[in-house]
Amino acid sequence: MKAATQKSFFAITKAICAQCVRLQDEIRRLREENHRLKALLRYQQRQIDEGYFGSSTPSSKKLFKANSTALPNQGGARKGHPGHGRTATPEEQANEVIALDTDHECPACHVVLESLGNRPRTVIEVVPVQVKRIVYRLARRRCPSCKRLFSAKAPGVLPKFKLGNSLLAHVATEHYLHQVTLGHLAKRLGLSEGSLIEAMHHLAQRFKEVPEKLIAQYRRAPVKHADETTWRTDGKNGYAWLFATATLSIFRLRQSRAAHVAHEVLGDKKLPGVLVVDRYNAYNQAPCALQYCYAHLLRGVKDLGKEFPENPEVQDFVNTTAPLMAKAMRLRTLPMSEQKFLAHADRLKMDIVHAMHQSARQAGIQKIQNIFREQGHRLYHWAEDRAIPADNNFAERELRKLVIARKISLGSQGEDGARTREILMTVLLTLNKRKSGDVMSSFEASLDEVAHDPHQDPYQLIFSTNSS
Repeated sequence: MKAATQKSFFAITKAICAQCVRLQDEIRRLREENHRLKALLRYQQRQIDEGYFGSSTPSSKKLFKANSTALPNQGGARKGHPGHGRTATPEEQANEVIALDTDHECPACHVVLESLGNRPRTVIEVVPVQVKRIVYRLARRRCPSCKRLFSAKAPGVLPKFKLGNSLLAHVATEHYLHQVTLGHLAKRLGLSEGSLIEAMHHLAQRFKEVPEKLIAQYRRAPVKHADETTWRTDGKNGYAWLFATATLSIFRLRQSRAAHVAHEVLGDKKLPGVLVVDRYNAYNQAPCALQYCYAHLLRGVKDLGKEFPENPEVQDFVNTTAPLMAKAMRLRTLPMSEQKFLAHADRLKMDIVHAMHQSARQAGIQKIQNIFREQGHRLYHWAEDRAIPADNNFAERELRKLVIARKISLGSQGEDGARTREILMTVLLTLNKRKSGDVMSSFEASLDEVAHDPHQDPYQLIFSTNSS
């Protein structure tokens, strides 16, 4: 009896233990399922909030944008601030001074009014752009001895051009520098859009050799930047490439995003200086040192923290590395001596190296750490030279004009338009960086020189007196 009872007890215990194991397995499975679904929900919510490409999604591609209902910092002057009022223009600096008088007799009393002098009032006006149609009577003469013919030349117009240089400079700068559409310019000027398009094509042919000389300068620059964005040509997807320094901007509109586009600008000979890029593989074979952009890497670190908000290891890594990378990007802008900068940069570099060589179990952390471990020779040039930034924000800002043009025009209608845009944007944006005065006036003066002697070097005409 006792043996039977003991046997029955063991059987019940075994059955209970088996049930406990099944329950524990089910609990573990449900926890894993819950964790997976939470991660999926977070990912879907991030796609809704940030767009398909996460934090890398451009603002124009986001489906929903948060509307601010309350401003943390109210605009305007502080209470009690005296203010400055509107700035008056002295008469000697005004373009025109007009004297206006009032009635000399009071309309109510019919008494002659006493003079109290004048009260100046400054008004800013605009003179509308007007097209003038000029007919030049070009005198023609012939030598009675050698029978050679001589004819007067129309001033301010290129050979065989109907549009004057002032008009060409206005259209080119408005369209390629300020992103005003040719259709709008044609309507404003009372000209056909086709004539403006044809004129821009001819201008591009005149200056087609200028980009090559700017490329030679770009290669010698100590700090170079490069970036690319999408651009459609003839309805086909392509890319717009930018190669820039503080004094020049070179554009390339191509169907491909392959490395050969970067190669045609950078060449294959060893170059001085450092090229700042965003880790795109097309630049990895560049014949110069590379500095990877920390802004893109910081975005990846923050995305990791958003993806695993409940993982203490991930959060500790993000809280440690994100401030270090942000400090590296702004260190060069802080007011300090060169010696002090190098000391701070060296300590900051050591902190980043230490954080990236810590042991980690989470795969996302290991992925970011491996970038710094394997590409260390492309990540710390900023710590050796203050002129080298730790981010590629300079190129990002430079591309904004092209991005605006893309949103307005949706790209180029054909290959000729793409070539014209890349040449004239290269010329005008570089001139804008080097200009000693107004870009339009400088460009018009260069066109006048070309009209006077078409055999002159266009590069020398544009940049000889505007280079820095």
